[in-house]
Amino acid sequence: MEKSVRILGAGLAGCEAAYFLAQRGVKVTLCEQKPQKFSDAHKSENFAELVCSNSLKSTREDSSQGMLKNEMRHFGSIVLECAEKCSVPAGGRLAVDRDIFSALITEKIKSHPNITMEYGEVTEIDPDRLTIVATGPLTSGRLYRQIKEMCGRGMSFYDAAAPIVMADSIDMSKVFAASRYGKGDDDYLNCPFNKEEYEAFYRALTEAERAPLKSFEEDLTVYEGCMPVEVMAGRGPETLRYGPMRPVGLTDPRTGRRPWANVQLRCENREKTMYNLVGFQTNLKFGEQKRVFGMIPGLENAVFARYGVMHRNSFINSPNVLNNTLNLKKYPNIYFAGQITGMEGYCESSMCGLLAAYFVWRRLEGRPVQIPPLTTISGALINYITSPNKDFQPMGANMGILPPLETHIRDKRERYAALSERGKKDIQSITL
Repeated sequence: MEKSVRILGAGLAGCEAAYFLAQRGVKVTLCEQKPQKFSDAHKSENFAELVCSNSLKSTREDSSQGMLKNEMRHFGSIVLECAEKCSVPAGGRLAVDRDIFSALITEKIKSHPNITMEYGEVTEIDPDRLTIVATGPLTSGRLYRQIKEMCGRGMSFYDAAAPIVMADSIDMSKVFAASRYGKGDDDYLNCPFNKEEYEAFYRALTEAERAPLKSFEEDLTVYEGCMPVEVMAGRGPETLRYGPMRPVGLTDPRTGRRPWANVQLRCENREKTMYNLVGFQTNLKFGEQKRVFGMIPGLENAVFARYGVMHRNSFINSPNVLNNTLNLKKYPNIYFAGQITGMEGYCESSMCGLLAAYFVWRRLEGRPVQIPPLTTISGALINYITSPNKDFQPMGANMGILPPLETHIRDKRERYAALSERGKKDIQSITL
């Protein structure tokens, strides 16, 4: 009998799942609503569109993100393969030219002989058909309502994207190129503040008018890992200086001293014609963004290629409804993958797609399912999203979800390196 799977959504998780299965001879039907319908956050017709940051975070092996990338490579990640081909300078992080990145993945998916595309909005899930739901946190309409019926109470949090400015509109006489602590090749542009400039900026930011939320959206609950800068500022005047505007590891060449506060700009594309305001996710009105962010040194006359936006993200109550093989307890043919499960982040979503596909593949092959060990980031994330938790919220990769070492190491860097080595060894137990 021909082995076939239906996958809903051609985002990061859906593309990872489709490619993993297709490479193993499974016939995949990949359903994608674009270009017939777009969510509020999506603009491109290509697959795996990055709607927020263009950064896939750290590449350091002794970091949780470095561990996760190693695990993705073990599973043959198409996302990492394409990301490394279109990377842009970002110090110790893997950042990409988002347009080239999406185009590369789209071409690989469309040209694969075992993948058939179906375009148009999916409105129904057949519980008897082997299906991976990777429709993302912006799932809506009849499909969203059916998922809520299958999973019970729905939950949500708000996510935000940072503005992007044109490079030729930045006053280069007021900024300097450098990576924090000299790591990387001066990949960031830095906008340094003195104390008076920062205090004036802080006042303007906290008093600025925010964009109204849509009437259908629920009470504002923001995800800590992607908090709007104005919400963060509301926690106190020092919060930004210890967050996205921290000046540590930088020296202003004009003064020879560390700035009082600092905004970093990261290039968006290989040509370095656009820069992202790092950590400046926002829900301010567009006019207010131009006014307030124009107070950042060097951005007084900035031209915005994209203003920051905010939208509602939805996720299922995974601890209540999912097995640790990512399929529904009540409907075992239906698997979930990506951010809709509560695995938060680009690489986390991609890894979730790989895991769902791997579990489906083992099932189709009639072979026992292997769950990644808890000592790996992927195994720890599966454990997090499927363990009882009455206050369940999305979680990204971090060292805190890993079990401790048998012998405690006091130095944090050495401890993280040991955790990384342990995880790198243990992921090899998963047979592909």
